[in-house]
Amino acid sequence: MKILAVLLVVVIVLLLLSPKILNWMGFHPKFDGSQSYDLKGKRALVVTTSHGILNKPGETTGKPTGVFGSEMTVPYYEFLDANMQVDLASIKGGEIPIDPQSFYYMIKDDSDKRYLKDDEFQQKVKTSLPIADVDFKEYDFVFFAGGWGAAYDMGQSELLAEKISDAYYAESPIFGSVCHGALAFIQAKDTIGNLLIKGRTMTGVTHDQLAQLNIEFTPLHPEEELKKAGANFKANHHSLSDFFATITVVDHEERFVTGQNQNSGHETAQKMMEILSKK
Repeated sequence: MKILAVLLVVVIVLLLLSPKILNWMGFHPKFDGSQSYDLKGKRALVVTTSHGILNKPGETTGKPTGVFGSEMTVPYYEFLDANMQVDLASIKGGEIPIDPQSFYYMIKDDSDKRYLKDDEFQQKVKTSLPIADVDFKEYDFVFFAGGWGAAYDMGQSELLAEKISDAYYAESPIFGSVCHGALAFIQAKDTIGNLLIKGRTMTGVTHDQLAQLNIEFTPLHPEEELKKAGANFKANHHSLSDFFATITVVDHEERFVTGQNQNSGHETAQKMMEILSKK
């Protein structure tokens, strides 16, 4: 009984310390180069998936999914704390599905905790703008959050691709993404019909991370699709798992800032603000 009691105490202590342990291993790292910006008068739009079921082809049911919480909350608060106006949109509009795993105790980010106490942000999530009603050219930033749901509707949306192309040629905004959010760019084209991201350095979630999380049946995989679209794909790898890896890259025009995965939100948002502050 004493041995069992000791083991129980050890398990409880490990569970309580699990957020700190995971952070030490590389999950949800803070960006060492983080700075404070005052971008009052500037506007940011965070765009998410509208798909909330992790289903295989032909299935209509499955585990709940959606946007991965921190991939939405981290950039939102980075921009908000820089005094920007921050709006929230999704592919279809209305309530945004959030992957329930996002808010598990051991993987919940500080921005997630802040969101769960933020009535205004939660209301925006319940009533997100449909992308059909949003003009990307009115924003300084358009940021695409990831999560499994984005594999089902971001890369497939012709309307989204058209809006990205249109805004790109208006020389505004700066585009950002993390993880599966990079799928938003794969159909966007230039004025003569070539894929807009061809030759640009970009990143997104890797095949290795998807395999390590045992999710390989989603419709589109960022590493594969970015390479197929001609992007110069970059990614970091971790000795334990790509779940703990991260990298943020900026294209040669400083118009596309992309982060590898759920660990890249702070750095990606910070680099977008750094670019804008220099203009």
